[in-house]
Amino acid sequence: MDIREGELSNPEVIKLLQAHHNDMLKHSPVESVHALDVIKLTKPEITFYSLWIDNNLAGVGALKALNATEGEIKSMRTSSSYLRQGIAAKLLTHIIEQAILRGYKKLSLETGTAEAFLPAQKLYTQFGFKECEPFGCYELDPYSLFMSKVL
Repeated sequence: MDIREGELSNPEVIKLLQAHHNDMLKHSPVESVHALDVIKLTKPEITFYSLWIDNNLAGVGALKALNATEGEIKSMRTSSSYLRQGIAAKLLTHIIEQAILRGYKKLSLETGTAEAFLPAQKLYTQFGFKECEPFGCYELDPYSLFMSKVL
């Protein structure tokens, strides 16, 4: 297992991010989809991670700096051939570790409310995230669930 920073120009990563965005559109209206495209993931406040097993892309995730003490988890997605193998948990662990190393006191995220998002909600809850009010630029939305964790 190899967690790499960057790799946003890798065709496998681009394909997985496109699949992620397309899947989000199946479960939420376009105005409620907050998945970032490749260009937005290259912004300086975002660090993108990809997890590889034997040079095969297993999953992706990102950490966005909201301010000096808070971060946001973005673009978490597991490749379909690696589902239910602990990939998301490994990426989430890595992102939490990176947030702690940066000195963040709080880590937040937005996920969907549809049934398709229940596995993600369960994972975040297992890692100590709790439901919260919208943060950053987010607004209340019936398609969004906001969660945060004090680090």
